[in-house]
Amino acid sequence: MEEAIRETCLRARAAARRLAVVPADRKNAWLRRVAKALGDSKGVILGASSADVDAAKKSGLSDALIDRLALDEKRIDAIAKGVLEIAEAKDPIGELIEKTVRPNGLAVRRVRVPLGVIAMVYEARPNVTVEAAALAVKAGNAVILRGGSDAQRTNDALLAILARTLEAEQLPREAVQGLPHPSRDAIRVLVRQEGLIDLAIPRGGEALVRFVAEHARVPVVQHFKGVCHMFVDEGTDLDMAVRIVTNAKLSRPAVCNALECLLVHEKEAERLLPPIVRALETGGCTIRRDEAAWGVEFLDKILAVRIVSGLDEAIAHVARYGSGHTEAILTPNAQNAARWRNEVDCACVVVNASTRFHDGGELGLGAEIGIATSRLHWRGPMGLESLTTMKWIVDGEGQIRS
Repeated sequence: MEEAIRETCLRARAAARRLAVVPADRKNAWLRRVAKALGDSKGVILGASSADVDAAKKSGLSDALIDRLALDEKRIDAIAKGVLEIAEAKDPIGELIEKTVRPNGLAVRRVRVPLGVIAMVYEARPNVTVEAAALAVKAGNAVILRGGSDAQRTNDALLAILARTLEAEQLPREAVQGLPHPSRDAIRVLVRQEGLIDLAIPRGGEALVRFVAEHARVPVVQHFKGVCHMFVDEGTDLDMAVRIVTNAKLSRPAVCNALECLLVHEKEAERLLPPIVRALETGGCTIRRDEAAWGVEFLDKILAVRIVSGLDEAIAHVARYGSGHTEAILTPNAQNAARWRNEVDCACVVVNASTRFHDGGELGLGAEIGIATSRLHWRGPMGLESLTTMKWIVDGEGQIRS
């Protein structure tokens, strides 16, 4: 197994060197071909997805997690649309970051270049197979994908499309590869490939992310969990509160930007909580009011609720129990909104809107490879720019250092 994985990484490294100098128009042509192939192959993809969903149901997977796993025509169309958006996005490779001329006449530039080889480890979510490949290749990188076993059939179908279209555009097929072994031990081997893997990105449950972080010998972008809060402040409009809270919790409860804990100002609890709770319970949500529910990522129709004395206690609660993902406030008070923006430490703060907007597509990045809650080397949605590093270029005219 170890030798097979190392060979996969070596092929990816060779492909990355070739991709690094491929012009934008060729990469974009491949992306457009992928989008068309997804539409042309809907029957195959849907058949594979249906088999994965049937197996997941028999294994007792929750409805929320099955929702993350399943593909339908609408979701395939959305994936294809995202690929086209990546094709239309500006190619970051070669972008000039900064240019200066030193007193001795040296011209110094910083430009964007690809990271190299990315290891993408994820659970369920077969859309990640396409999105990660599209973003990686557009940014000039090779990618090795290890999706969850629950979506194995769907991932295999999508990987076949990606390989076929790479060959059709005369790009290196090894630029997008699946990990050749499905075991958890294969992940450990993959993320220990120093010198071959430049960045590991785990996307999934906390156990998976911690496994990768603990075993990796390569840099890891971490996203342990999304414990997202929303503080409903004094004076918040009732209709707005009901609408936003139910959207944040119930629109897709198994995603990382879904609301997990609601904080309500004690002066508004009697007015706001009953109608909010009724709306949530009507949508099938279970309310948890005990302290044991704080700091928990439920990924289901379960919501922790706490009454707080005001903004200070809300900020303190978030500081203690938040995961650094998304924290929202609903308030008519501009000063309280400003304090929330400035004092809450997380990848994304939201004022008077749903936590569900913390998403690459919603924030204008197009598709994303994940949302990083760590501080290095990226934080928040990971689009094209996050998959690059920089190179210093120094041009002289015969200068020597004294």
